[in-house]
Amino acid sequence: MARTEFYDDPGAPEPNSLVVAASAVVTDDQGCILLQRRRDNGLWALPGGGMEMGDSLPGAAVREVKEETGLDVEITGLVGTYTDPRHVIAYSDGEVRRQFNVCFTARITGGTLAVSDESTDLRFVAPAELDSLAIHHTQRLRLQHFLANRPTPYLG
Repeated sequence: MARTEFYDDPGAPEPNSLVVAASAVVTDDQGCILLQRRRDNGLWALPGGGMEMGDSLPGAAVREVKEETGLDVEITGLVGTYTDPRHVIAYSDGEVRRQFNVCFTARITGGTLAVSDESTDLRFVAPAELDSLAIHHTQRLRLQHFLANRPTPYLG
């Protein structure tokens, strides 16, 4: 299923769903950040996705990281909340989503890095390399907030 992201675009379609989602900034021992190249839009992104009925928000982040990367993680902190109504995601099946995302920090506890059916590549990326990658504005904002080492989570 294809995905098109709109940001502050007057031509964006009207949302027809609101989805609660979680994402995670997972780092390795060298401080590199785990990113996946999404199969649905070709952009690099943090692992994450929609919360399921049996999930807690931190549990959704842990589950999504496992499903998308093969890694087991534990949540260690909170980057922030991301609820910008200017961000709209349109899917080829007709869903047009506004997403409420809570972004966590996480550390690896096990598992084996493996590409899933939702991605075409996985990489640990040094912070200095982030500018060279195709990353949507909303994902880049989460990365900037993480790298700023903010004393409190971003609330937006």
